[in-house]
Order: sequence, then C-alpha cells, then structure tokens
Amino acid sequence: MTTTPRTPGYAGYRFPAEVISYSVYLYFRFPLSLRMVEEMLAVRGIEVSHETVRKWGLKFGRAIANGIGSVERLGVRQLWPALRRDR
Repeated sequence: MTTTPRTPGYAGYRFPAEVISYSVYLYFRFPLSLRMVEEMLAVRGIEVSHETVRKWGLKFGRAIANGIGSVERLGVRQLWPALRRDR
C-alpha cells in the first residue's frame, strides 16, 4: 500500500525546496504582491521573477497554506500552557 506524501514534490525545479516554499509562504501568509515577494528574494540574492512565484503559488500554494494554519494552531496550543505557568 502506498501513501501520498504530505509535502508537495519539488523534484525537477531549478530552485531548492526551501526557496520555493519560502516564497509561496510569504505570498500567502502576508499581504504581499508577487512583485514584493520577488524584491524580497532579490535582497537575499535569489533572482526569481514574479511570474515564477505566481506559478509556484498555483502549484504548491494549497499544500503550503494548509500547513501554515496547522502549524500556527499547534504552536499556540503548545505555547499557551507555558505562558500561564510563568505568571
């Protein structure tokens, strides 16, 4: 029995998975335009066009966006008891 992977497959892309997921994360998590994401990556030395970020968003956006919500909810649940103990 085979299972489908929980993370999207990045094989065959020019950029590493970290760059792709980070750019899509920025686009969906914060109110940034595609060109703003392009400029933020350029500051870090990564030359990528806004059209490439758009295509990544279409292909990987749903999987990454679903992960954003679950990680944030999990983080708040784990952090809350620690905050209460400090008081």
